[in-house]
Amino acid sequence: FTTTKDAPNSRVIAIDVTDPAPSRWHELIPEAEEALQDVSYVGGHLVAEYLKDAKSLVRVYRTNGTLVRDVELPGIGTAYGFEGRGDDPETFFLFTGFTTPMELWAYDVVTGEATLVRRPSVSIDPEDYVTEQVFYTSGDGTRIPMFLSHKKGIELDGSNPTLLYGYGGFNVSYTPRFLTSTVVWMEMGGVYALANIRGGGEYGEAWHLAGARLNKQNVFDDFIAAAEWLIASSYTSTPKLAIEGGSNGGLLVGACVNQRPDLFGAAVAEVGVLDMIRYHTQSANARNWSTDYGLSENEDDFRAQIAYSPYHNTAEGACYPPTLITTADHDDRVAPWHSFKYAAALQHAQGCDSPILLRTETRAGHSAGKPTWMRIDEAADVWAFLAWALDM
Repeated sequence: FTTTKDAPNSRVIAIDVTDPAPSRWHELIPEAEEALQDVSYVGGHLVAEYLKDAKSLVRVYRTNGTLVRDVELPGIGTAYGFEGRGDDPETFFLFTGFTTPMELWAYDVVTGEATLVRRPSVSIDPEDYVTEQVFYTSGDGTRIPMFLSHKKGIELDGSNPTLLYGYGGFNVSYTPRFLTSTVVWMEMGGVYALANIRGGGEYGEAWHLAGARLNKQNVFDDFIAAAEWLIASSYTSTPKLAIEGGSNGGLLVGACVNQRPDLFGAAVAEVGVLDMIRYHTQSANARNWSTDYGLSENEDDFRAQIAYSPYHNTAEGACYPPTLITTADHDDRVAPWHSFKYAAALQHAQGCDSPILLRTETRAGHSAGKPTWMRIDEAADVWAFLAWALDM
């Protein structure tokens, strides 16, 4: 079994099902510094999948918990799978990265040999791009990881159009993965940055709770610090820097636009939770989000929410960057009225000529289930908006 009892990053234990008392549990793989994501029993071994600084780390153990080896992965990316039978040494895993489409690999658990089975054919050469990981310091001194992916040979002169993406909530870990639209952005000459801010699960439950409820401001501080690092490191500059996020990430974008409108050249807030005082009234499902947001009928939660709620914190006369707010009229996860209200409030408050735009899809929901043509249309609109806003 895996358990988080007495181990926020999770550990592996053995339980005698005829005598399952906790005092009789036997620890096989103790809690590590890295967050354990999954473990499987295959080929007479335990294969454990971890996150190390928001990227995959896979380790093979004997059944007594002795470490055999780390699995050598193809690069910086995300690996998962490693399922199979206990008596079969062969298993398979999938691997992907920002410029690596989903590859299928076979792995011999006993010998440690990995063999590429299938690599999709795509119209880009991954060797033309580079992915690196950097670390920066947030306002309270916390060390935050961030991935950067872009064409090789860019100059650090502050002129690169840069898209900074973030989420920061619900114990969700954002790791490197291949997205056609992201590759298109890099083909256009853009830098793609993914900040692994608090609120996610990249470093286990403690990392999640550090960005939840009364600690939610940490999430926005981490994201703002990422933008400042990109500018200070000469990757980009304010007129060339855009931020993007969806759902809880839409909240992230709205809060950061309100708090630091001077820092960004453009913003895209997608299907966001933007009225924090009334979010839980839209449906029974939304009330479950209180694990991260709290409930406004509780005084402490209310005071935290009202301080950052995007709808409630627009400042009349401020100059907000060009902002695109997207939603869908059939969204039953995050009701579209969040986007409608925030767009109206931002348009009313806007003190300069930068446009505040609202894009509403009439044949879709929160995000999943969209046909390919609809995804292409949406991506094209977002890239066209950013190309204009950042003068690409």
